[in-house]
Amino acid sequence: MKEDRYLTFALGKGRLAKQTLKTFEKIGITCEEMKDPDTRKLIFVNEEHKMRFFLAKGPDVPTYVEYGAADIGIVGEDTILEEARNIYEVLDLGFGKCKMCVCGPKESKELLEHHELIRVATKYPRIAKDYFYNRKHQTVEIIKLNGSIELAPIVGLSEVIVDIVETGSTLRENGLQVLEEVCPLSARMVVNQVSMKMENERITKLITDLKTALAEM
Repeated sequence: MKEDRYLTFALGKGRLAKQTLKTFEKIGITCEEMKDPDTRKLIFVNEEHKMRFFLAKGPDVPTYVEYGAADIGIVGEDTILEEARNIYEVLDLGFGKCKMCVCGPKESKELLEHHELIRVATKYPRIAKDYFYNRKHQTVEIIKLNGSIELAPIVGLSEVIVDIVETGSTLRENGLQVLEEVCPLSARMVVNQVSMKMENERITKLITDLKTALAEM
């Protein structure tokens, strides 16, 4: 590939993108125009390093990477597991830490222990299905929701939920608790499979530099 080809990054919007840019700054990669809160631009360029950045909704990041619209993506592990795209996961960035958990009222713990047929509400049907069917060997009915998942057991839509837990304060305020932990989560770097071959040297150097910077943080 030509030397002047840009490496394109898809960053998950919000806190994830801000934290990513801070981490990149530690290895000398900056993108000042992304910090402008009033900008209407969609693509941001670092000419010195021949890099382009754009912001995307979390669930879309693996899609951009799989299809080669982005060489590299930064997104939460929950999204990677749920989207199940053909991409390489190359680095745990260590920030955005939280857990995917099965939550519900205290009395639902017994239903989980006895492998009862229960309803599970979640934004993450693939993760929930994999956990219950392949790891627990428990048959459940999975209900996909998009809004406040905590509402489901309160109004009787489901016995439990599968959702991301950071502090657990929302659960506690609504009389719910963590019943089982599915997996730990954090921000990850993913790479397009073709890009990994064609731009191996640049991408490998980036991963090595980031590993060094993360170890010092």
